Amino acid sequence: MTRSELVKKIREKNPQLSLAQVDRTLSLVVDDIVRAVDAGERVELRGFGSFFPRERKSRMGRNPKTGERLAVPANHVMFFKAGKDLRERLNGNKKGGKEKNDG
Repeated sequence: MTRSELVKKIREKNPQLSLAQVDRTLSLVVDDIVRAVDAGERVELRGFGSFFPRERKSRMGRNPKTGERLAVPANHVMFFKAGKDLRERLNGNKKGGKEKNDG
């Protein structure tokens, strides 16, 4: 789903809001999440998941074209961990990734 598709879906469920209002609200939410993670904070949306920064350590990599070894510097990345409700929904409400055996 793209951003514009998400805005349209939200607008369909909230006809009292204009597309511009929905788009602006979505922008504010995303911007606040990015700002918080950039500041090293964890953002948790219950039932959905958590966004948080992770540090990737420096390591030796390899240029795929030439095979030459090169140093890859340490950096920070945004990480997302799905919440319990989302994981269960994605896995067909299976607990712990295992299906119940009724027999």
